[in-house]
Amino acid sequence: MSESTRLPLFIQISELLRREISAGYWLPGERLPTEAELAKKLGVAVGTLRKALNELEQNGLLERIQGSGTYVKNTPDNSAVYHFFRLELKSGGGLPNADFLSVEQHTNTYVASLLGLESNAQLWRFRRLRKLDQQPAAMEEIWISGEHKDDIAQDDLVESLYVYYREKLGFWISKVQDSITVDHVPDWKHQDFKPEIGSACGYIERLSWSNRDRIEEVSFTWYDPVNVRYAARWT
Repeated sequence: MSESTRLPLFIQISELLRREISAGYWLPGERLPTEAELAKKLGVAVGTLRKALNELEQNGLLERIQGSGTYVKNTPDNSAVYHFFRLELKSGGGLPNADFLSVEQHTNTYVASLLGLESNAQLWRFRRLRKLDQQPAAMEEIWISGEHKDDIAQDDLVESLYVYYREKLGFWISKVQDSITVDHVPDWKHQDFKPEIGSACGYIERLSWSNRDRIEEVSFTWYDPVNVRYAARWT
């Protein structure tokens, strides 16, 4: 994926901090490390971190107290880019990134049935290598109806498909249902994904509903169970 399609670095950092707050690494009322300490930990410039903190403060997640520091104010809501992303490193959290491997039109009887379409309906299929802190974490296969757009070029896509859906296709994901089990690594896996083709790994089948109250996306995810876990937390 080209750098132009990546989310801006300060947004990546703000999303990482959202995930860590959501995961309970920092609790409401807790003070964050100083900007210098946090920037060093995250490997970014203080200016970039400050923009990320401003973003979270504007969204009501953080509170800055002059002379005291920056405090967690609230837990994230579903406005976060990665609100529905449930994979994390076993060492904790991890900033999501994704590299597109292919963008193609296909038919798939099973997926079409889930989307409520005719069995021979044209569908868009996206295949991606998902990373956490730049470590290969999962293989993703994502399907949407071909009715949304006649032509989708890989260079047109942004790193977050949810952002692309909202800004380019006119819908957004409002809820998801995950079914988690074990499956075998597919034969199209990327060479950087550690589990071997055919070996057992974690597997997620996801149905995603849009603001139109219909299933708009079907996805299949194979993840590395040695380094990655599925985590869902509620308060």
